[in-house]
Amino acid sequence: MKHLIIYAHPNEGSLNHNILNHVIETLQSEHHEIRIRDLYQMNFDPVLSLADMQGQRSGEVADDIQQEQDFISWADQVTFIYPIWWTGLPAIMKGYIDRVFSYGFAYRYDQGIQKGLLKGRKAVIINTHGKSHEEYKQTGMDTALSLTSDQGIFTYCGFEIIQHLFFDKADRASAEDLELWKKQITATYLQPVLNH
Repeated sequence: MKHLIIYAHPNEGSLNHNILNHVIETLQSEHHEIRIRDLYQMNFDPVLSLADMQGQRSGEVADDIQQEQDFISWADQVTFIYPIWWTGLPAIMKGYIDRVFSYGFAYRYDQGIQKGLLKGRKAVIINTHGKSHEEYKQTGMDTALSLTSDQGIFTYCGFEIIQHLFFDKADRASAEDLELWKKQITATYLQPVLNH
């Protein structure tokens, strides 16, 4: 399969980078094709400009956006790896969605009915966050995060979500936590549904 990884974290020594490396190793062990878009390393411009907005409506996008859309079109499956900051996506990842998941590419409206245009592609989302699962559950934040990202972005655009992993208390993760999370990641990519 063709796997695209869209990754957002500025620190190469971070837990997220460790997770990225494990995803790459797991996919390589199964001989998948892999392409990686490291948004910070690319210095991706996350600002949706007026020109971007006008271009989306006329079906014209900037060269940097066309390149990212080509990567997504190429992929059978897209993995998004990013931390939860301020109960949402890091600005660079949100800007990637704003600019790349444009009208006419990721979705459109047919006679007032929304249609996701990225159907046929699978998605895996891997997030880290500082609070515990229990704290998120008590406030309803766990449900809110799934609704706003899974329903509000990914399935809205037609992705079939294979797995959305949330790794909690990430700022104080132990070696045991990391090993457990790596096993969960490995199991996600080795599901039989992904190998057909």
